[in-house]
Amino acid sequence: MKIKQILITGSTDGIGRETARQLAAKGHRVIIHGRNREKGNAVVKEIISGTDNENISLITGDLSSQQDIHAMSDELHHTYESLDVLIHNAGTFQEERALTSDGIEMTFAVNHMAPFILTRNIYDMLKQGNDARIITVSSMIHSREINFENLQGEQFYDGTNAYCLSKLCNILFTYKLAELIKKDGISANCLHPGVIDTKLLRKTWTGTGAPVREGAKTSVYLADSPDVENITGSYFVDMKPEKSAGVSYNAEIQNRLWNISETLIMPRL
Repeated sequence: MKIKQILITGSTDGIGRETARQLAAKGHRVIIHGRNREKGNAVVKEIISGTDNENISLITGDLSSQQDIHAMSDELHHTYESLDVLIHNAGTFQEERALTSDGIEMTFAVNHMAPFILTRNIYDMLKQGNDARIITVSSMIHSREINFENLQGEQFYDGTNAYCLSKLCNILFTYKLAELIKKDGISANCLHPGVIDTKLLRKTWTGTGAPVREGAKTSVYLADSPDVENITGSYFVDMKPEKSAGVSYNAEIQNRLWNISETLIMPRL
């Protein structure tokens, strides 16, 4: 088995934490990401203790802040020579509309813009990687349509609608990215993790979910399995390619979202 260097955003809790634990147990070098350094250090120690894998490290940053994303990217470049797998796992659900310090609607900023910017910033590290893979956690409840006039809740805001729209953006981003980077031998895939018992689920739904070990399995599969070495631009459910919403395959919509996203990147301070 090839040992990979893997960065997982939002991995101090829930599915991300379990994904990190499972990949560490397989012997991979895992970079944990979270906003709180104290909590992150505790998770690193827990995973090292539970897996006997010493190659676990931490990077911190607030994904709602583009300056934090840029600072994280600089730190990654300074600390590591390359990256083999980037898992965009972090996500948020906001009941009320709120803007980030950059003036971008919070759900759109964290769930879509953060993966968009982080991927751009550290893509050169992935080009230096071995069988590099970019994996984005979406959801089966992704929207079936997109209103570009209300992309950030400018006309009306509903928390569930904003979340579902951001998950569609994850898929649109993945499909366009896969097309752009195929020439470099890097894959880009996305996934639905399942209905999993996480803080986000408990915040948005009254039912019960499956344990986090189930939620992590498709992310782990896409990061680790040789079976998907030559697969890119796909949406996975339960470790199998599935069809996403019809709108997600529309190249014009993919391009429009990509171009809008580029205009929302703030200059570095």
